[in-house]
Amino acid sequence: MTAIPHQALYADRRARLAAQLGAGGVAIVPTAPEHTRNRDSEYLFRFDSYFYYLTGFTEPRAWLVITAEGHTTLFCQPKDLEREIWDGIRLGPQAAPGALGVDEAFSVDELDTRLPQLLENRHTVWYPFAVHTGLETRVDGWLQKVRARVRYGALCPDAQRDLCGPLDEMRLIKDAHEIDVMRRAAQISAQAHIRAMRRSAATLRAGQDLREYHLDAELLHEFRQHGSQYPAYGSIVAAGANACVLHYRADAAPVRDGELVLIDAGCELDGYASDITRTFPANGKFTGPQRDLYDLVLASQEAAIAATRPGSRFVDPHDATVKVLAQGMLDLGLLNRNDVGHLDDVIAERHYFRFYMHRTGHWLGLDVHDVGSYVEPSELGQLSERQDPLSGETIKDRPSRVLRPGMVLTIEPGLYVSPAPGVPEHFWNIGIRIEDDAVVTENGCELLTRGVPVKADEIEALMGG
Repeated sequence: MTAIPHQALYADRRARLAAQLGAGGVAIVPTAPEHTRNRDSEYLFRFDSYFYYLTGFTEPRAWLVITAEGHTTLFCQPKDLEREIWDGIRLGPQAAPGALGVDEAFSVDELDTRLPQLLENRHTVWYPFAVHTGLETRVDGWLQKVRARVRYGALCPDAQRDLCGPLDEMRLIKDAHEIDVMRRAAQISAQAHIRAMRRSAATLRAGQDLREYHLDAELLHEFRQHGSQYPAYGSIVAAGANACVLHYRADAAPVRDGELVLIDAGCELDGYASDITRTFPANGKFTGPQRDLYDLVLASQEAAIAATRPGSRFVDPHDATVKVLAQGMLDLGLLNRNDVGHLDDVIAERHYFRFYMHRTGHWLGLDVHDVGSYVEPSELGQLSERQDPLSGETIKDRPSRVLRPGMVLTIEPGLYVSPAPGVPEHFWNIGIRIEDDAVVTENGCELLTRGVPVKADEIEALMGG
């Protein structure tokens, strides 16, 4: 069996994790379970991100055990020629050490027998809390078997700790290999967005019927055509007023001449997600009101990009976005100065929230909403309280995460204007979001997703070609 690519990279991650387990520590990491879709059909299997991060192994029904001394044990499906005819070739325990670089491997059918032995005489059991349903119960069962042997001199672990903590911190800073994969995923996704834009304009120019699912099909084709295994998440293809629904899904609504289309879609490549949103005129030409709002959102994104640099806080891009959007809402008449006051009042009282109700970004990696604390770990003890002006709830604030090179985050401001009294009618039912993926570098940030145009003139030129 050929070794998996980048075997040394996964071995280094396991070693770094082992060094954080403390004397007598042992970590248990399962992959994701398989899920039945209906009757005897399974959903397409997708491995657990933590497990994959440590092994590069993509088969179901697998477990990894790591001791503080760095010894690694894998449990995987046994070779079974009959099942392999139906389900595909399995690596098997015999080949696993050579292919994956683990110290030893056993059949997953031996898990309940061997796990108590691996936990015996250890001090602390680490596993991901609140990630795998039923895992806590299984750990309890294994510990009961260890405790039953204390009369024979066995020591039972007396502490359990959440493995998500150290693993999340490791995953938050991407290495060069991870960034390379994410860069390639972003390139594929950018081409998919371009394909959808061109299909939209060409179909409407030809006078043909166009539906949201037609554009979704263009995305999926481009993803798979270039080797992506899956979409990173359910694609949002929202025409017209549907763009004002944040988590709308591609459906059968018509794409109409004169309306905007918002597409939020990205592929997953070798486990890593991309995440792009573009908003474009269905026919390739912005109207005046559409262009006004679009240019405002783009200006707010540029402000956020400028704030995305090492030493800044995670919240800084959001604050920069809100300042630009709030001023634009006043200038364009979305907010009435007589009702809401000046810029500082709009921000302090969150009057902008009716048109911009989400954060400006999130971590990105093996999960589209990737792991990693948004609070600076060294400043957890610093706590302040404030009252939210909209809900009246008491909000507990801790210092936002300091951005460091290797962190990857999205930058995705938007505006969503639903019909309402006092809102200019020419802006009704316009939803706009612009999203790019950014890697924090030594001097600022690198945008991975600008392979698809973002300026209004460039979008029009692309769609007119």
